Amino acid sequence: MPDGDTIQTRPSVPGRASNAADSRTGMTRLPRRSATSSARRRKEDIIRRIRLLFTIPNFDTAGSGKVLLQLAERLDRTHFEPHICCTHHRGAFFEQVRKSGIPVHIREFTSAMQRRATGLLGCWRLSRFFKQFDLVHSFHYSDDYSEALAARMAGVKWIYVKKNMMWGGNGWRLRTRLAHGIVAQNSDMMRACFPRSRKPVLIPFGVDTAEYAPRPRSSALYSEFGLSDETRVVLVVANLVPVKGVDGLIRAFQSIADGHPTTRLFIVGDDRGPYAGELHRQAATGPAAARIVFTGKRHDVPAFHSIADVLVQPSLETGEGSPLSLLEAMSSGTLVLASNVP
Repeated sequence: MPDGDTIQTRPSVPGRASNAADSRTGMTRLPRRSATSSARRRKEDIIRRIRLLFTIPNFDTAGSGKVLLQLAERLDRTHFEPHICCTHHRGAFFEQVRKSGIPVHIREFTSAMQRRATGLLGCWRLSRFFKQFDLVHSFHYSDDYSEALAARMAGVKWIYVKKNMMWGGNGWRLRTRLAHGIVAQNSDMMRACFPRSRKPVLIPFGVDTAEYAPRPRSSALYSEFGLSDETRVVLVVANLVPVKGVDGLIRAFQSIADGHPTTRLFIVGDDRGPYAGELHRQAATGPAAARIVFTGKRHDVPAFHSIADVLVQPSLETGEGSPLSLLEAMSSGTLVLASNVP
């Protein structure tokens, strides 16, 4: 893929051209500078915006993309110039990224390291792209260390967000050793993954409490799904992958369905993947199939919070970090029931 480098040319500074000599005195004449322009230059010298690159694989599968965009949009433009790098522009949420006006670079930002020579060459090529930034802030979820190595080659500081509880192997160790800083999401992560390192800082994910606030029940959703005042709603909002444990929630719902005929289970999340297909088959073959609703990916999640009696997070003990859906539900005033995993 093309590098997609964005080169920012620096304007020439007045007064640095070759100075002419006065023919009568032989003394060098310096250009006159107004007090206003001199003050402006001094301010620009003092306040040079930090060019910050956020990297993330995509904005289509995980909630952390929303966190990244909110963070980038809220940066003080007096001090920061944010950019975003991701591998593709698929997904409805990417339109919000585009509307933000933040420059977006569509390109790879890692290099496969299975073959060391070609991997290092890829890192070197990537380093040329990184050189234009002062800091790279990675939201990549994996144990890839090529991004960090490329930043080191470029002489650019690199930090990463630890998004899950996965650990072990040389990949995570190299990623951590090469990082200049690490953002951990919870205290268990600090203890389990970085017991002796000084690099991590505990910064839990946050939510926009104006967007996720208690609100009246959504009449639009009541109409769309044919709900009544007697309907009780169990809600799960998740990226439908095995670690989320939604199959266990469906089994639990099916086991109580006969005793709670007015209760419905809403599963909000992209339902096009292999695991989602298994969930569809599981729901269709059991009791109360008509009361298990797959909505697909939705961008009106606060409205679903308004109709929910409880949000369930049935994650398994295989690497969750700090699910954004829990924070959003609690901010909305929705009762939360979650599995007891780190």
